[in-house]
Amino acid sequence: MNASLRISVSSLRAHKRRFAGTFFAVLLGVAFLAGTLVMGDTLRASFDTMFGDATKGTDAVVRSAGTITTPGESQGVRQPVDTALVKSIEQTPGVAAAVPDIQGAGQLVGAGGKPIGGQGPPTLAGNWIEDPKLNAYQLAEGRAPSKSGEVVVNRGAAKKGDLKIGDTTTLRTPDPVKVTIVGLATFGGEDGMAQVTFTGMTQADAEKYLTAKPGEAASIRVRAGPGVSQDQLVSDLTPVLSKGVEAITGQESAQENTDMISSQFLTLFTTFLLVFSGIALLVATFSIHNTFAIVVAQRTRENALLRALGASRRQVTVSTLVEASVVAVTASAAGLAGGIGIAAGLQALFPAIGFPFPDGNLVISGLSMLLPLAVGIVVCLGSALLPAVRAGRTAPLAALRETAVDQSGASRGRAIVGGGLAALAVGTTLTGVLANPSLWLAGLGAVLALAAFVVLGPVASSTAVRVLGIPLDRLRGVTGGLARRNALRSPKRTAATASALMIGVAVVSLFTVFGASLKATMDQTVSRSFAGDVAVSTPSFGAGGSGLSPKLAPAIAKQPTVENAVGLGRGVAEVDGEGRALTVTDAVTLGRVFDLGDVHGSLDDLGTDGIAITQKEADKQHLKTGDTTRLTFTDGKKENFIVRAVYGQSELAGDYVITRAAWAPHRTQDSDTLVAVSFKDGVSTADGKAAVKKVADQYGNPEVQTRGEYAQSSAGGIDMMLTLVYALLALAVLIALLGIANTLTLAIHERTRELGLLRAVGQTRAQLRAMVRWESVLVAAFGTAGGLALGAFLGWVLVKASDGASDTAFAFAVPPLRLVVVALVGLAAGALAGLRPARRAARLDVLRAIATE
Repeated sequence: MNASLRISVSSLRAHKRRFAGTFFAVLLGVAFLAGTLVMGDTLRASFDTMFGDATKGTDAVVRSAGTITTPGESQGVRQPVDTALVKSIEQTPGVAAAVPDIQGAGQLVGAGGKPIGGQGPPTLAGNWIEDPKLNAYQLAEGRAPSKSGEVVVNRGAAKKGDLKIGDTTTLRTPDPVKVTIVGLATFGGEDGMAQVTFTGMTQADAEKYLTAKPGEAASIRVRAGPGVSQDQLVSDLTPVLSKGVEAITGQESAQENTDMISSQFLTLFTTFLLVFSGIALLVATFSIHNTFAIVVAQRTRENALLRALGASRRQVTVSTLVEASVVAVTASAAGLAGGIGIAAGLQALFPAIGFPFPDGNLVISGLSMLLPLAVGIVVCLGSALLPAVRAGRTAPLAALRETAVDQSGASRGRAIVGGGLAALAVGTTLTGVLANPSLWLAGLGAVLALAAFVVLGPVASSTAVRVLGIPLDRLRGVTGGLARRNALRSPKRTAATASALMIGVAVVSLFTVFGASLKATMDQTVSRSFAGDVAVSTPSFGAGGSGLSPKLAPAIAKQPTVENAVGLGRGVAEVDGEGRALTVTDAVTLGRVFDLGDVHGSLDDLGTDGIAITQKEADKQHLKTGDTTRLTFTDGKKENFIVRAVYGQSELAGDYVITRAAWAPHRTQDSDTLVAVSFKDGVSTADGKAAVKKVADQYGNPEVQTRGEYAQSSAGGIDMMLTLVYALLALAVLIALLGIANTLTLAIHERTRELGLLRAVGQTRAQLRAMVRWESVLVAAFGTAGGLALGAFLGWVLVKASDGASDTAFAFAVPPLRLVVVALVGLAAGALAGLRPARRAARLDVLRAIATE
């Protein structure tokens, strides 16, 4: 064993450059994984601290006990509590103070007329709580609001909107309210609670604009007296509370908020990054395996001599694995340091571009360090295992032969196995997306397709390189022909080198195709459902934004250029025991502006006890026109509704429609998400849009867009997602480039004598450099072509699987221009990877190269 160790260490010292690509591949993969885990731990700790700070002076929270949760949402909607409870709570032994906490959506408009925030984090408004221990915000400048129209805003929101004390601006609640800033607040010494904006009003204003009626609050905050624990306080409060109202400790309230963030945003975010870490490590696996396979092939004589001198198979195998272990441990350790740097960079970058990350120091746990270290070592050793076993099987007689270049790969057995895998992949995929829709079957088919591509790579590489290299013969003459022949020497090596790039390109192509399909789906949805001319909306995602005033649609409808204007509001209720989202609107006008498909019954007389539902939901609930269904609202009231209409399409209109009159007794803060407008005959789009814009400006200046603009803006988040995906996948492509460069460098070492002979017979340095570069481009072209084909196939699978698992009809679209750009980037990457090996080859001394054994 000691001899094996000495040989391995000596070999590493003598040939450090051989493992440079492997070292950096492991380092980058481990760094990304470690950075993701550290970032996840840091965010969880930061949100935990943030919510803890928000409730640190609150010992108990009194709130409604029941919630209604609609599909796709983890946080339910609660009914308000009666503020009259405050007096009863204050008289309870152990209570030092109790205040109503009124909360709602409220978006400030900045000095330039643009809304502040709204892109993810909540834009909140509420009553300014005078008790400093029960108020999560601290007054930093100015004073508290004392009369109607006065507000305190968090300092971060004021900075973003270029606002200061004394300024008058608009607060969307969603009805526009003129407010004057009289104070600036901080949160835990910071300018705000992460990227959340907050506006504090008087209690009377908060009740007026944020609740359905005075005397309601989202909850009641309670502070305990000296010596009273939170648990004891809750115990004392429980008997005082009426049915349907509960008390929880402040710690439980903070933990609920943390859990809600973890279950939604953090889990999605970290899973998203972990997927790309896995892709990077998968790409690294191919690069590492290829490096060790080439090194072992080049050491055939050396290993055979060791065997002839008495070394056992086990010793030769262990010697190779020791080399891999040294590379794995050092690269993984360096990757941990890189991961901490990545986490620090993400922590600084994302808040700068608007992502809702709270401040806080990096949290580096044992798991976030040990797991990437273990993964890096396992990936490196696992990738080197087969080449190490192959090295141990070297026969002593091989010492008498010249070092052979591995030319295996295009065997009949490989073709049969690969063909079988491909057939199984296609069959499984088609079953999972067409015959029996199943995401699991579709995913299994995708994995089998990837395996089939890898197995068939050496079989396909010879034909593919010949075809892809045809233009080289004509454009580059002898140099191009030599580059093509070099790429054809070892089909297995060429395929293994290209596989790393193939996976990176495949994932890029997959997301490109899926993103284009999502855009096509949005265009299809708007074109099919929206029969209006313009749409009024507030651009936001996540919890941000305040919506549109319900008064906006009637105001637009009064314009002489407008035929119809309908606002779509949102409510929630339990329909026969299941939480469902309700569309609150004028059902008569809805049918004129939206294409609802075949309508059975009538939308004209829903009234206060009628409901319209989609055919899909009617079938699911076994309902038809004239039947009765029971709705339970957040205020606990149960009412029977008569199904007066069943309609076909639901993309924009939703599955359940009730009137505003039916929703009014149960609503809290009322708002619309969209106002759809159709013009009278003869009115141009420009004139009609200008008239609508004039009215909309009086309601907080929401966006007015044509139908095409609305569809494009609705899909705007897709481009943002693709940009982030491309940035993350750049790591996988970089690792693939390192693999190509490392393979070429090792190949040059292998061909030293041959390159010397070429130079001796007249090949110039420029021609030699071009030959190596074009070989790199051919390998990259093969990987890129395979990646484009695989990515397009997997994109189709994902679209079809999503179509089968969703109520929305997905459209499949292939963006040719973007895929051409991906192909050109792949080829450029190949040329870039070949630069350094080409320079090294051109610097070889001719006589020494010819004399090389």
